[in-house]
Amino acid sequence: MRKKLLTLSLVFGLLVCCLCFAGCAGGDTLTLNVYNWGEYISDGSEGTFDTVKEFEKWYEETYNQKVKVNYTTFASNEDMYSKLSSGAVSYDVVIPSDYMIARMSAENMLQPLNFDNIPNYEHIYEEFKGLYYDPENLYTVPYAYGIIGVIYNANVVDAEDAGNWDLLWNEKYAEKILQFNNSRDAFGMAMYKKGLDVNTADQSVWDAAYEELITQRPLVYSYVMDEIYNMMESGEASVGAYYAGDYFTMKNAQAEDVDLQFYYPDNTNYYIDAMCIPTCCQNKELAERFINFMLSEEAAIANAEYTYYASPNQLVYTNEGYIENMGEDAMEILYRNADGFREAYNKNAYRNLPAETLSYINTLWETVKIN
Repeated sequence: MRKKLLTLSLVFGLLVCCLCFAGCAGGDTLTLNVYNWGEYISDGSEGTFDTVKEFEKWYEETYNQKVKVNYTTFASNEDMYSKLSSGAVSYDVVIPSDYMIARMSAENMLQPLNFDNIPNYEHIYEEFKGLYYDPENLYTVPYAYGIIGVIYNANVVDAEDAGNWDLLWNEKYAEKILQFNNSRDAFGMAMYKKGLDVNTADQSVWDAAYEELITQRPLVYSYVMDEIYNMMESGEASVGAYYAGDYFTMKNAQAEDVDLQFYYPDNTNYYIDAMCIPTCCQNKELAERFINFMLSEEAAIANAEYTYYASPNQLVYTNEGYIENMGEDAMEILYRNADGFREAYNKNAYRNLPAETLSYINTLWETVKIN
């Protein structure tokens, strides 16, 4: 899931609104609208592989046809769903997380893929196919996966306090704790802490998680998504839960007096982000060719190195250069339970919830935020 939201994403989003119904119109140039998490693709910075530019170049060389990719970003699955379901905009490729994919599929928001246009799909490990959110492998191609863990500043947090979810409720670190600014992850954290079922429809269970979040509220410095980067890197905050790959981004940018460390609590969310084609897509074949390009060796490795997220693509995981570049510590954290991913995922991952449960959770969440 999840990187810093690009500053210009709103501006680009407005541009997509103008172009979304253009599809392949516009003279000799095709248009492809891609909607992804912020900084979730190798962008050419510091001399790295520029995935979008390279796709445009590759497409013209391969098909003798120019293409322009309008690449815009979202900060959370809920933000992405809200914009897409409104019908105000149209995208050709979106990259949501598993539980949101299940919801979109149930609401007929996704198109089945033509895998004849995605031959590189064969490089995806079988562990990541046929999972609950797409049991017949009709709608998705896995892009990245990960596990939620806890990031803390070892110069502030005592070692004996680290190791489980209790750290984020520890009064010793009041006003130094960050909490997710989305209901699914915030409630999930409280439920994992209490050993509750994160996929239940029982309102009394969600009430118990709500009470945990109310208890935590006075200790929380801020509810964040992308803001967590600067706050943790600078030492402004000292404790926060986030997606494993982002820990390395923060650690690489930490201030001299900050020592960021990471651990996985015993129970936590395992997730997959996957590439999909929404029903509003204007050029499905072009979208499928983009997905196929994203699975090619150079692009897949570049994206995995840039984002620090684990890849379900065997061209990445078995590449010696990639393993060396990432380092032993990163590989150990990112690919935890790699061989037994399916079992851990089926046990811990978020599922799509009934509409009435989602509505109830959102009401509780607004009350948490107001308090």
